[in-house]
Amino acid sequence: MVVKKLKNQSMNVQENLIKEAEKVFLQNFKAETWFERAIFFSWACKLETCCKYCYMSALPKEKRTKEKVRSFASLLAETLLCKHLGWKIGFLSGGIGIFSNKEIISLLSKMNEILNEKIWINIGTMDETRLKELKPYIEGVVGTVEVLDPSLHKEICPSKPLEDVERMFRCSQKLHIKNGMTLIVGLGETIDDFNLLKKFIQKYDIQKIHIYGLNPQKGTEFENALPPTPEYQAEWIARTRITFPKIDIQMGIWKDRVSRVGLLLKAGANSISKFPATSQFGTKYAQEIENQATLAGRRFKGTMTKMPKVDWKKEIEDLSFDSTLKKQISHKLEQYLAKMQRNTTCR
Repeated sequence: MVVKKLKNQSMNVQENLIKEAEKVFLQNFKAETWFERAIFFSWACKLETCCKYCYMSALPKEKRTKEKVRSFASLLAETLLCKHLGWKIGFLSGGIGIFSNKEIISLLSKMNEILNEKIWINIGTMDETRLKELKPYIEGVVGTVEVLDPSLHKEICPSKPLEDVERMFRCSQKLHIKNGMTLIVGLGETIDDFNLLKKFIQKYDIQKIHIYGLNPQKGTEFENALPPTPEYQAEWIARTRITFPKIDIQMGIWKDRVSRVGLLLKAGANSISKFPATSQFGTKYAQEIENQATLAGRRFKGTMTKMPKVDWKKEIEDLSFDSTLKKQISHKLEQYLAKMQRNTTCR
């Protein structure tokens, strides 16, 4: 009976926390949500030691360091899709040193033109000189913090010292560039570590945070670890919302975790990220995300299930880009749209 009573008390605390977080959210934001797409321009890891939760840590060095680089046309076609599907860009990310600063600026300026707004970037730590060059094209910088417990961070992300991220954040604060961060729950931290997060957000004026849950990858040290429960991820989001009423919170979910979307929205998340939205467009998983938003009392902005009616040819023609790039964008866009259309017609 004592055990049952303690369990009931714990459930009541959780329910009250979620209710308070939802109340705080609605006092500061409209009752709506959306999907945020992280756009990657390359995939590889050239760090001396990979983060231990990452699938690349299970790959031979010659495979994980071989860069897979996307074309500008592919990246800009995806940007166009995001604009007309009502998806926001969570951030632009990719391998360090893949593009020169001149190339990054060229890409960012083209994305800015398509979206008519600046975007966040997550391209490793940068010094003040580089941040100054990028400032006219970016909304803010995202630091890959992942875990804040010093000993855990050193063990799990040995080649990504927190000191480097903090150094970048000090530079961005000096330049009046917004700071954002990523956090992964389920790496061995406990909810008591929320105080570390609280101090970090306050110190570096973090205005945007992506709160992901561990996704155990085969062959890594976390292969047999249990992913965080919906309630645990929700508690991190709720405590963050209550403590920082106006912070922008993205929940990170996977295809097998769409059922937790409603709870995480009620816990105070603004939007949804990490879901493979283009490959899963129009599927039952995408439909469930929209259903979960409705169940949570949020209006879903944009769509993950209905093909937009857009004059794509005119959209591309109106861009200021050269004709060769426009043709390449058109070709890539056709490939995206064909795959998405198949999903919607096969359901």
